[in-house]
Amino acid sequence: MQRTVLVTGGAKGIGNACANLFLQAGHRVAVTYRNHDVPSELVDKGVMAIKCDVSQSEQISEAFSRVEQAFGPVEILVANAGMTKDTLMLRMSESAWDDVIQTNLTSAYHLSKLALAKMVKGHWGRIIYISSVVAQMGMPGQSNYGASKAGLIGLARSLAREVASRSVTVNVIAPGAVDTDMLNILGEERVKLMVDQIPMQRAATPDDVAAAVGFLASEEAGYITGVVLPVDGGLAMGF
Repeated sequence: MQRTVLVTGGAKGIGNACANLFLQAGHRVAVTYRNHDVPSELVDKGVMAIKCDVSQSEQISEAFSRVEQAFGPVEILVANAGMTKDTLMLRMSESAWDDVIQTNLTSAYHLSKLALAKMVKGHWGRIIYISSVVAQMGMPGQSNYGASKAGLIGLARSLAREVASRSVTVNVIAPGAVDTDMLNILGEERVKLMVDQIPMQRAATPDDVAAAVGFLASEEAGYITGVVLPVDGGLAMGF
């Protein structure tokens, strides 16, 4: 069945891969972006690209209005947009804390609230949050990022209990190192140190993460809710 999908942060990396996967599955797909344009090949294939800063609730509301007018109610929501402002806690400014929490966690609240009313009414829906292995293992210099990504897990599990009876599932993907600009900006030496800790000895590709998203969004995953699915090559096993 064709569904309406909204992916936030869909211009690069994981978001781009998710948009492409859903498009190939025959769904109606919209993606939001902030700094980088959505690839023209996706737009040419019918993906709706919406410029949206998810830290601004009014922009999220406008994005939802545009998607619903074009495609109908959002049935699959992938909250993928995120940012980092890494530094040690003793040096972390209040704005560095607030900006990361607002973008990574508070945006998920606004997105979910807008999507849920019609999901509940329609007795079908999929909400998938993109968290991180940092939420479970921690990482020096990323207390703001780790807190925001851990918050997504608590949000998902509480929300899953609220809406499960309406056939709406809420799940979390927790990637480890993913071969994207956000990883590579750390530098070759630090990336190598991270990859050396991964049992599979490589970073994930965006397509690896998108495949897990696609499964949790499928009809076959309708009895799975409130889970945290690691896509980390074994890095956080046991957590």
